[in-house]
Amino acid sequence: MSKLKIAIQKSGRLYEESLQLLKDCGIFVNNGKDQLKVSVDNFPMEIMYLRNSDIPQYLEDGVVDIAIVGENLLIEKQKNIQIVQKLGFSKCRVSIAVPKDIETDDLAYFQGKKIATSYPNTLRNFLEKESITSDIHVISGSVEIAPNIGLADGICDIVSSGSTLFKNGLRETVTLLKSEAVLAQTPELSQDKTAILDKFLFRIKAVLKAKNSKYILMNVPNDKIQKIAEVLPVLKSPTVIPLAEEGWSSIHSVIDEERFWEVIDELKENGAQDILIIPIDKMVI
Repeated sequence: MSKLKIAIQKSGRLYEESLQLLKDCGIFVNNGKDQLKVSVDNFPMEIMYLRNSDIPQYLEDGVVDIAIVGENLLIEKQKNIQIVQKLGFSKCRVSIAVPKDIETDDLAYFQGKKIATSYPNTLRNFLEKESITSDIHVISGSVEIAPNIGLADGICDIVSSGSTLFKNGLRETVTLLKSEAVLAQTPELSQDKTAILDKFLFRIKAVLKAKNSKYILMNVPNDKIQKIAEVLPVLKSPTVIPLAEEGWSSIHSVIDEERFWEVIDELKENGAQDILIIPIDKMVI
């Protein structure tokens, strides 16, 4: 039987969250952090723990079938790889930063100056579009120290919270792109493995939908049910259960996390009372 080979970063920020996603999808993995390859007992999948920078090439060459990898890395490596699902975690951005005593945010500041980066392709493409000619100094790791030691006038690197920039006396000026973890696949995938990937994607989407939603219960006057239902568009139709008290019903539905407080305010304005919010483990629609 075919097995889907998935690459996961063997260490770093993506490692734990990737394994947690697999666990949430019902795929249980024995601790194989120190191994190159680990089989899964309850799903037709093999896990390969690889260096983050190697994953795009392994995908393009078909050594692995799919991978959980940062979108920013795929853009930087410029490989022929398809993104099949954005995963919503490990969000960051690739940005340009300058010493905090530089007051301008104008890109023209970098005309003829040095920029240190571990993302030379991403930076070069961006500067070309902006008609800026800079000296790109490629560094692998600790890019943020380059201005302090006189190696560069600014940097281009990934930024999450911005705390590393702050600690090194830098401030963010321009964002080149926003990134998150994605599920990517090799250009050539057999029919058998495509079928396994479809099953895996089904589980992923159920997990992601649950994380972005909340189950909601509330008591509502019967004459307000229609109005309340219009505020709850996530499911096909809310569940309405009559209460023992005449003229009242309990409404059950789902709301999006992004609009949570906005929706709660609308529900209260339209007569909802005793509102309860419950996390959702999985959501299959």
